[in-house]
Amino acid sequence: MNTAKAVATDPLHDSDARGVAEHAHLEALLRCWLRETGTPVGTGLLRVELPATGTALVTEVTHRSPTGWHRFGSVRLEGRGGLVGDTADPVLAVALVATEAAARGGARTGGVPRGEVADLVERTAESIRRVAAFVAHRRENPVPPSEVDAFLDAEQALVLGHLHHPAPKSRDGISAADDAAFSPEMRGEFRLHWFAADESVVSHGAVAGSPALAGRDTVALLGELAGGRPDGRVLVPAHPWQARDLLHRPRIAALVDRGLLEPLGERGPRWWPTSSLRTVYRPDAAVMLKLSLGLRITNSRRESTRTELRRGLEIHRLLDAGYAERTFRACPSFSIVRDPAWLAVDEPGRAEGPEVTGLDVAVREMPPGIAELRCLAGLVAPQPGLGRSRLGQLVTGLGSGGAERWMADYTDRVLVPMLHLYAATGIGLEGHQQNTLVRLGPDGSVLGGAFRDNQGYYLAASHLSRVLSCLNEDSSTLAVVDDAIVDERLCYYLLRNQALAVVGCLAVDGLASEQELLAVLVDRLRAALPVLATAGPDGDRLVRRWVTAEDLPCKGNMLTRLHGIDEVLAPLDAQSVYLEAANPLRAAER
Repeated sequence: MNTAKAVATDPLHDSDARGVAEHAHLEALLRCWLRETGTPVGTGLLRVELPATGTALVTEVTHRSPTGWHRFGSVRLEGRGGLVGDTADPVLAVALVATEAAARGGARTGGVPRGEVADLVERTAESIRRVAAFVAHRRENPVPPSEVDAFLDAEQALVLGHLHHPAPKSRDGISAADDAAFSPEMRGEFRLHWFAADESVVSHGAVAGSPALAGRDTVALLGELAGGRPDGRVLVPAHPWQARDLLHRPRIAALVDRGLLEPLGERGPRWWPTSSLRTVYRPDAAVMLKLSLGLRITNSRRESTRTELRRGLEIHRLLDAGYAERTFRACPSFSIVRDPAWLAVDEPGRAEGPEVTGLDVAVREMPPGIAELRCLAGLVAPQPGLGRSRLGQLVTGLGSGGAERWMADYTDRVLVPMLHLYAATGIGLEGHQQNTLVRLGPDGSVLGGAFRDNQGYYLAASHLSRVLSCLNEDSSTLAVVDDAIVDERLCYYLLRNQALAVVGCLAVDGLASEQELLAVLVDRLRAALPVLATAGPDGDRLVRRWVTAEDLPCKGNMLTRLHGIDEVLAPLDAQSVYLEAANPLRAAER
């Protein structure tokens, strides 16, 4: 592949940052529509008919991808009078596509709720403006500052965002000035806003003996991070954006008026946001902090519930009790990043218990060997105007056959351990790209992997009695759902969103064909079947489904957004819109 020629003709590498942002959103919209409607994709001309408005989107498929990582040439709008202009306006395009989806009823009984089409249009326009600013900034500042280490650099790499979401960088309520300070894409950094709280309005918990706490409780740890506790009160950190918003909320304002909570302002050293925006990192700190953030990011407002905060501790205790020891023995290069402590401000005096206020923090351990860890999302993210993805650059350095070797090692050392954990324990990890960390060797090869996120666990109901026996207590924080639902989620998160992103990225970068990479993936999954079968009852069930089924469940991000679903608050069995889509692994079997 002539990389220089490909870059020169690729709209994502155009010199105009706004044009790059618009094309990226058109591509994401087309990928969503094609996947969520089950439209077959060939090479060459593509017409997306939108009969509800008498229009069509017309483009050329420049890279056909069985995994859904399609690439397209210039997208044009066709009306009743023929083609309209040289390039489709992406905001108009999303309005037309969303109107078509609504006319077809969406994906749920009752159709698309009123106002959601307009909401998606508004959020897409906002996302485009944001991405244009990110692209321009990154091109002007391609080299990270000296204080940004390799781990953080990967966290800051998601300039375009989710490639299968129509509004991937929508963040309701954040200004351009805030973006500069708070966005990892702009390499933002900021001091935390601290509150001093009376002990009577604070709840907290920690896992005794956690190395991350070094013998301290949560209150003492946070006090050290803030530089000392005034008058013995509890110091509570908040994201600066959240702090401003909290002071306008009646429950927080009431605590301030009663003298139970005092805003102290921003203090202490600067922290850097990771790819999730609300988890903050400092290379010299012993821990990371996961803060609540009331912005609506993609489909959800990111404020932690008390159940989610406690779940991190429960998972920690479960792992300490040896519940997953079989997996860690079989897969010693895989680990789970733990969240050993939490703290939250309550609304007191409620008979039914404290009300969540949005002022809370989860403490995350700093995983050993963090210098070797990279967020998968950052590795596979396109780099507009800068050439291949970070993963593509790594694999290029491995020489001939490097893509196939990286795919095989990734499957063995990152994907299979997550499957083994599910087979052995019933714990399904919400291992999407942002939650998946890859441990790299000096040459860029895969040494192992890790999972992070105190919220992203499902427990198959068939394993609940074993878990309770191991914990020797009842539990109300574990996300217990039917085994079939966990299977459905892992089909999306572990296979489509995670592993197939590696396939799609390497193929788009011209380092191997998808057929070759899918064949490697299938081969390594088949090789893992015996160990999965012995990991637990029916432990190879999910992988056998992956390599044989014609269709597999897939999350529909456009339809989820159109139905106005907040995936954090929705019931576990109705978190998102799921649909059946063609299984790309079957193509590798033929």
